[in-house]
Amino acid sequence: MVFHFPTMSAAVLIATSLFAGHTVIRAEEGTAAVAVPTVKTPDLIELPSAKTFDMAIGRGVDFLLADQNKDGSWGSATRTKGLNIYAPIPGAHQAFRCAATAMSIMAFYEVGGDRKDVRESLDRAEAYLMEHLPKVRRATGDAMYNVWTHCYSIQALVRMREYQPDDEERQQQIDKLVQQQFERLEAYASIDGGWGYYDFRYQTKQPSSASISFVNAAALVALYEAKEAGYDPPQPMVDKAIAATLRQRLPDFSYLYGEYLKWMPRRGINRPGGSLGRSQACNLALRMWGDKTVTDEVITNWLNRIIVRNGWLDIGRKRPIPHEAWFQVAGYFYYFGHYYAARCVHELPETQQPLYKAHLAKLMLDRQEKDGSWWDYPFYDYHQPYGTAFALMTLTRCR
Repeated sequence: MVFHFPTMSAAVLIATSLFAGHTVIRAEEGTAAVAVPTVKTPDLIELPSAKTFDMAIGRGVDFLLADQNKDGSWGSATRTKGLNIYAPIPGAHQAFRCAATAMSIMAFYEVGGDRKDVRESLDRAEAYLMEHLPKVRRATGDAMYNVWTHCYSIQALVRMREYQPDDEERQQQIDKLVQQQFERLEAYASIDGGWGYYDFRYQTKQPSSASISFVNAAALVALYEAKEAGYDPPQPMVDKAIAATLRQRLPDFSYLYGEYLKWMPRRGINRPGGSLGRSQACNLALRMWGDKTVTDEVITNWLNRIIVRNGWLDIGRKRPIPHEAWFQVAGYFYYFGHYYAARCVHELPETQQPLYKAHLAKLMLDRQEKDGSWWDYPFYDYHQPYGTAFALMTLTRCR
């Protein structure tokens, strides 16, 4: 049950006597407080050894090296199954391939960029991304998977810019591409703010569909990274995306799957179990952009949830039909959720981080495949590159 209080002082007085097992989330002065059910803090476990990390990360890097296409990209429209998600050709797959490539570039820079073979792979991947990124567009009126490309390519380009800083031509080309991704995100933002990847309403030039909370979050994190790197993302676009995400936040810091579900807040996918893979990203994004209500208490509560109640996510992992698991969890939330959870850990004081780093690392290490990859949802031939990239970037934040 969620409780609302009229004043801050009332919240403090009542909570001390009534709310064992709840955390009182204290908003800014003058606003109400909310008592949010908490989850038991997981037991302290030992952080895996440096050798264990090195072996797992090395195997993941080796997988990506072997899985890279000849043209420098990752992923393809092959390995189809009986049920494939709607992906109009060729635009959807151009977007998927560029997004998977951008994510692999991110992972390589974070975990293995100093290896000679990795550097050679990065050179090919960057050449592919810089050539093909300007061509990525909305596939059809109703399919806008390109928003993922614009989001993760910004993060890849920010990392690429740190390499070879004296190469002015390269830097100028990267700057131009980053600005282009800002413009694309503006063009494909919902009329209500934020981003979705479908427009099943009217297929208008400015998308008429509601935004999706975790897409907003991923884009806002990318835009914040760009801002920190010295770029200037359009503030009105950022403000509208923040507002759209806040409209999807429930009092317990669960987030609706999408704003179109606002009249069904207690539907399974919108409840805490269904939000396990979204709340991490949404809380991180809003906190980055200055939301003071996303306190350390909120961060730790949702880290506790993703660890103690990990089964709700894990049951959906590798299922071929999206949202067929309990709480309508889809497999593709698994490594997405843990990557942003690992980033949330670094928002906490250093003394609180070891507990969560150890648990998140163990979850990643236990789920590495025999070929060195990680994957959570059978998705043409993109699932292993994106899953491996997410897992590698999670592990490197847990060392």
